[in-house]
Amino acid sequence: MKLLVTGGAGYIGGVVAAQLLDAGHEVVVLDDLSTGHADSVPEGARLVRGTLREAAFDVLDGGNFDAVLHFAARSLVGESVEKPGLYWDSNLGESLALLDAMRRAGVDRIVFSSTAATYGEPESTPILETDPTRPTNPYGATKLAIDTALAEYARLHGIGGVSLRYFNVAGALLDGRRVQGERHTVETHLIPNVLKVALGERESVKVFGEDYPTPDGTCVRDYIHVVDLGAAHLLALDACEPGVHQIFNLGNGNGFSVREVIEVCREVTGHPIPAEPHPRRPGDPAVLVASSEKIRSQLGWKPERDLRAMVADAWEFARRAR
Repeated sequence: MKLLVTGGAGYIGGVVAAQLLDAGHEVVVLDDLSTGHADSVPEGARLVRGTLREAAFDVLDGGNFDAVLHFAARSLVGESVEKPGLYWDSNLGESLALLDAMRRAGVDRIVFSSTAATYGEPESTPILETDPTRPTNPYGATKLAIDTALAEYARLHGIGGVSLRYFNVAGALLDGRRVQGERHTVETHLIPNVLKVALGERESVKVFGEDYPTPDGTCVRDYIHVVDLGAAHLLALDACEPGVHQIFNLGNGNGFSVREVIEVCREVTGHPIPAEPHPRRPGDPAVLVASSEKIRSQLGWKPERDLRAMVADAWEFARRAR
């Protein structure tokens, strides 16, 4: 198939673009490089630089594309609270431009990188696709709005869409030929920040709250290896049905606590990684874990790599990237 990958110069988009090439597909990446890196686009994919508003239709029109995989988005929760207008304009506005470009160009399949942040603070865990969606920040709200738009374009224009909702992605693609991991200008994810301590770039890692109602008192979160996540996108691509919008959660089923993550990082790196206790952050739920039973039963997906593999691959990438 000929596929357009928006945001393919980013962490997850770059890994999925590489996996698509390995599967024998033709890949074109559309990215404005505002947060991505041109060298994250895998060899064999063609990079078009531009926003979705500027370039999506020009790329898709007459290009005989079979489908789109949509990763382009702003994704910092704190920034979304500070600049909600930016997030509504960038995430929802650009996505609507992409959907309209698809409609006009006759491309009728899309896999969307959504988020489990659409659920907000859950009433119970693990979170199911049928649970209420009550996002607590503009980032999650914009992603939910895109899910709604996908459902409408499916109903009104026959587009087949799959939204994949997940929390934390970790690890790296290390296949001998390519090395692709997290390179964020502003790093908010736990594992890379813990590894910065092991690399000597920070003195300690901050632990926000040690009195949660969890087995060790720290927050429990969902983590998925980026390679497993990419495999889910490839399965979702085959599952797109014209006129139907489907939603699947991706989760490990149990979650890992902050202390567990830090301890595994210590084991993998051989560094003591001092942890510094801090008060809870406002709005941090004790447990956020998504159920992936629906995608397991319908598409046959299940995560194959454990927390240690995520940390080991992220550590290898971090050392190579220095």
